[in-house]
Amino acid sequence: MNNVLTLAYIGDAIYELKIREYLIKQGIVKVNDLQTSAIKYVSAKAQAKFLKEMMEKDFFNDEELDIIKKARNHKSHKIRSTDIVTYKHATALEALIGYLYYKNNNKRIEEIMNYIKGE
Repeated sequence: MNNVLTLAYIGDAIYELKIREYLIKQGIVKVNDLQTSAIKYVSAKAQAKFLKEMMEKDFFNDEELDIIKKARNHKSHKIRSTDIVTYKHATALEALIGYLYYKNNNKRIEEIMNYIKGE
């Protein structure tokens, strides 16, 4: 799978599912509370922040960095909800999750998600 936007598409779904599962396990059961809590993790701004932090800590290997760079540098359409740099960083994180999913590397997905969840 080479198309980084397709990887980001599936990665977004996996990322969102992992965050929703985490929040429910935290005992949050009201939908409004779940949605409010989820935004701290799933917004483009939050995803971009997590990616930058992890990059600064050399969290990713060369193969993962290659996917991140491809996704970040991919030509994208106009975004209304956030600035383009934030959007590209969020897309890069989602693409990496999607890439790892297709490589069946669930262990690495969990390592990334644990970092994001602060575990």
